[in-house]
Amino acid sequence: MILVRQEIGEVLRELRQQKGRTLRQVASRASVALGYLSEVERGQKEASSEILASVAEALDVPISTIMREVGDRLSVLEGLQTFPDVVPDDLVAAVEPEFSLH
Repeated sequence: MILVRQEIGEVLRELRQQKGRTLRQVASRASVALGYLSEVERGQKEASSEILASVAEALDVPISTIMREVGDRLSVLEGLQTFPDVVPDDLVAAVEPEFSLH
């Protein structure tokens, strides 16, 4: 079974490490308990959207970047060979009808 919380935790840990920050630094900057952030990174706890937003800000990374990476990982785990890199036509048409290809 695929657990989204595990993928979120892995992405957060990798981003934190890429930025050269310690768990303590990110927890402090995000105003999150160190132990809780550790559990989130290990996929043991679900992070609320507020916690994710705080951690993203502490890492200087848009939350959309984090969620995109999580989505890409889930696509791979689900066995999808490729994932679209474009907005589906029907979504574009809902926002701006002149952008629709149909």
